[in-house]
Order: sequence, then structure tokens, then C-alpha cells
Amino acid sequence: MNWFGVMPAITTPFDENLQVDHAFLTQHAAWLLANGCTGLVLLGSLGEGATLESDEKVAILKTGILAAAGKAPIVAAISALSTKAAVELAKHAESAGCSGLMVLPPYVYASDWREMRAHVSAVIAATSLPCMLYNNPIAYKTDFLPEQIAELAHEHPNLAAVKESSADIRRIAAIRSILGDRLKIFVGVDDAIVEGIAAGATGWVAGLVNAYPAESVALFNLALESRHEEAFALYRWFLPLLRMDTVLKFVQLIKWVQEQARVGSARVRPPRLELAGPDLAEAQATFAIALASRPTISERRFSEFYET
Repeated sequence: MNWFGVMPAITTPFDENLQVDHAFLTQHAAWLLANGCTGLVLLGSLGEGATLESDEKVAILKTGILAAAGKAPIVAAISALSTKAAVELAKHAESAGCSGLMVLPPYVYASDWREMRAHVSAVIAATSLPCMLYNNPIAYKTDFLPEQIAELAHEHPNLAAVKESSADIRRIAAIRSILGDRLKIFVGVDDAIVEGIAAGATGWVAGLVNAYPAESVALFNLALESRHEEAFALYRWFLPLLRMDTVLKFVQLIKWVQEQARVGSARVRPPRLELAGPDLAEAQATFAIALASRPTISERRFSEFYET
């Protein structure tokens, strides 16, 4: 598969009973791809993977594959409490027809390099699918250093990319200095995309793209083409929303923005709760400014894909 472009970490939609809404997921996936996204990442942190049962995860992957209809890769985010469960999910993803895996450290348990290397190596080696390593020390308390990423790349030919979410742009240059072009590098925090591309990243696993795919793809392309003034103009508008991807309640915030933009629901599974109080007030203020100054971007409207 081609590890390139804007790949949404797609949210998992829930119905009024907090069951997975597969019909909505199908429409949402089709809309994102129609607006220029190059693939979809399912079951990740933004997809509330930690609150999904195993059978739900497999069903979501199958829905995504059907929605993509062979036109774009479906990448399964792989994480679990145990290495055994993560390996089993990776094998299910391969059997279901996924094009690649995004390999996360285990939920809850964060340890040293010896144990984390053993865990992610077991997942990467479990299938023949190309893999992206997900480095997010802020959320998962496990930091894969550039030298350690290089070890994994040398050991596993099917390790093809890394999603760098340390929020330290210097990491991109550090990985490239050791590995050259051996791995594709994706930016994993929304408010560092322009800087990340300038440092050599060629992909973006994005969050706010769930509500604004046309704007996300336009920003990515402008930055990649070094059209600095145009990119900055769009970035300046987008940044207050993109920063919602980097805080504790990023799932609630991004789903809430989807609901305000009428391309989704704010429903989340506990222990998360929908926004309230000061969190909601701050989000409302930010969104009101963004909505009033939204730039004109050519897009496929969600009404073409969603029933109203």
C-alpha cells in the first residue's frame, strides 16, 4: 500500500443505545474518501478502540473495507491489554482484508524498551501486512526513540511507516537522519502538520478531518507543495480547531465538532462523557469563530452521502 497523504483516524459512530452505527460509518467513510483522503485508519484512540469489544472491532473493519470498495486502503489500529490479544486482532484484520496495520503499545502497561520491543515486534510479525508504528508518548507513556525505531525497521521488513505523535518536530528529522527514506513518516498531531511536512513527513493521520476533510486535504497539499503563504492562511484559520486534537478530551471535542458541522454525533462511550460546563463553553466559542470565518474550499458535501 502507499503510505501517503491524509488518512483520517476515523471516529466510531454510536447510535442512541451506544451501539456501533454501521450505516453511518459507511456513509462517513465514503464522504472522507470522496474529499481526497487517501486511506482510513480504524479502531485508533480517536475511534475509541479501548471501549470496543473484539467482535465489534472486526465488524468495524469489515464495514470500512466495504465502504472503501477497494479504492483506498483500510488500516487497522492494533492495541490491546495483552500481546496475545493484539496479535489475534492483527490476524483478524488481515483475514478481514485490511491493507495495513497501525501498531500501538499495549493499553495501560507502559514499560521499558525490552518489553515494548517484544510486544510491537510480535504484532508486526503476526501478519504479512505492512505496518505503521504509532509513537505517542504523551498518551501511552511509551516513547519509541529514533534509534529504537531504527532497530525495529532493520528487524521487520514489513515495518513501512511511523506515526510520530511526540509533538516534537525534531523527531522527524532524527528518524530521517538514521533511516533516510526507509520509513514513511506521518504526522500524528493535528496542530503540527505544516511544520511536520517541512521536516520531511509525507503523511498525516488526522483528527479534525472527520469534520473538515476538504480543508484538511487542501492544507496538506499546500504544505507539501511549499505554497507557504496559502498554507499559512488556511492553517491560521484551522489551528484553533486542530488544537482540539492535542488535549485530554480530544475524542469528545472532535465528535462534538462533527455534530456541530452536521457530519456526525457527539455520542461517546463511558468512561468518556459528552462535553459540559466550561469545556463545552470553550468549544462553542472556538467553533463559532471558525464557522464565521470558514474559507471557501471545493468539497463534496456530506449531503451527498448522508441521509438527513
